[in-house]
Amino acid sequence: MTQAQALLETVEPATVLADKAYDANALLACIANKQAQAVIPPRAPRKLQRQFDRHQYRNRNVIERLFARIKQFRRVATRYDKLASRFASFVALTTSLLWLQ
Repeated sequence: MTQAQALLETVEPATVLADKAYDANALLACIANKQAQAVIPPRAPRKLQRQFDRHQYRNRNVIERLFARIKQFRRVATRYDKLASRFASFVALTTSLLWLQ
């Protein structure tokens, strides 16, 4: 949650998918300033329950399963590579291997 706004400053997203932990007014305002759609379910104690696209929220599960499969490769899970370019290259190699299966 602490780095979400900094990450959003570097990209121009059309939609932001996140879980309930990211349901904060400051983050929702940041997403609205980017003219992006927030697909974040509201937390239970929120007095005003917002609407969100449940169908599109289900796509988040696909992304999380991809990350879980990538983390099965020890080199990615423990981040042996110190350079970001090498780490990104190995993540690309890993995803291509998973795609070929």
